[in-house]
Amino acid sequence: MNKSIYSDLLKSKILLLIIIFGFTILIFPKLVSAEVFIVPHEYVGYFDSNGIYTVVGNVKNENKFAVIPTISISVIDDSKTFSKTIQHVPLSAGEQIPFKIKFPEVLGKTPVLMPAELKLEKTKKDATSLKVLYDKTLIKFKDGHLTGRIQNTGNYTIYFPKIYAVIHGYDKVLDVVQNIELINKIDPGEIANFSMYRDPSILDDVSYYSCFAPVDTTVIPISAKKNGGDFKFRYDSGAWYSTPQFNEDGTILTIRGYNSYPLETYANFEFQPISGKEKFNVTINDKPIKFIQSEDETGFWHVAFKVEPTSQGIVKISGFEKGLPPEIPKVPQWIKTNASWWSTNQISDSEFLKGIRFLFDQAIVFVPGKDLSPESNWKIPSWVKTTAAWWSEEKISDDDFLNLIRNLVERKIIVI
Repeated sequence: MNKSIYSDLLKSKILLLIIIFGFTILIFPKLVSAEVFIVPHEYVGYFDSNGIYTVVGNVKNENKFAVIPTISISVIDDSKTFSKTIQHVPLSAGEQIPFKIKFPEVLGKTPVLMPAELKLEKTKKDATSLKVLYDKTLIKFKDGHLTGRIQNTGNYTIYFPKIYAVIHGYDKVLDVVQNIELINKIDPGEIANFSMYRDPSILDDVSYYSCFAPVDTTVIPISAKKNGGDFKFRYDSGAWYSTPQFNEDGTILTIRGYNSYPLETYANFEFQPISGKEKFNVTINDKPIKFIQSEDETGFWHVAFKVEPTSQGIVKISGFEKGLPPEIPKVPQWIKTNASWWSTNQISDSEFLKGIRFLFDQAIVFVPGKDLSPESNWKIPSWVKTTAAWWSEEKISDDDFLNLIRNLVERKIIVI
């Protein structure tokens, strides 16, 4: 048989498999469920030590599926109403995640906190493999701060993890806090120390900490106008940042920061690259500071630095390129490059499957009830190389390739 005819027939058969066995990811926007709610007695407002009105709460998911909660908070201050909305991290089935929102616009002494509005999207997310160790190292000290440890019980490295908790007084919720120190990464089986402190403005005695929620993604989304569009980014910090602005040519980001705690903490900003060649510089109140610029496994930039105790100032991050980032591809380019190399026998099955494993770890591909296997048990049929080559050459779409991989994993033809 003519080689090109055979290739066309094989391609047709594989595409037919995609159509027959493809599994569509179900995402229902604005899904409302009584099983996802903000705990009433854990929803409070207070003025922090910088005099900024702060609202804290805790979202619980009692469904059997994961959701992405979008939380809208309104505060009435005299005759004005101020509202803010945050889209939180994906919340796995049976899990909970505290939140904190600040309102610097509120200037009155008796603001009224309105009931929160909660909108949900159904999504696919396995429970995080980060676990708080409930042993003798989880200690609450007389001054109210707490120390403890988390462990990565999964099979892959987690970058920039953090831990949230609700602080309770003897008769009310006092604050929502997170680990004060930066944890760069935590490898499988590794244990990392963390500590938490209440806001200094809270004078009540601390009774206990609850609702511990280790998370594996940066949680605070923020956006600024840049070159005629919206530049969206995220940050993770023991401090709080607001009012981001770019200069006219879109190369310098200015943002105001506050650290309420009498302790050194950290800030970690995540930016989508424009060219991938950006070189950043950071100043606080126009003075250069030490910082670390790194790139994560998805190609996003991270700019991290220490934040001094009980401090505030203007942070300037320069080095951005003009324009806006390109549209984010569904699949990172390095996985498509691996597919090309694997199809021509330049890398091993195991190296290619690490990329496929990443797709499942990041919930880009999802198979209900799928437990990922140790690397020693991984397997993949050689005929998939043909499809991998087509995909790397853009002869089939990302969705076609993802549907095929999902189907083959679901049917245990591929094992990861």
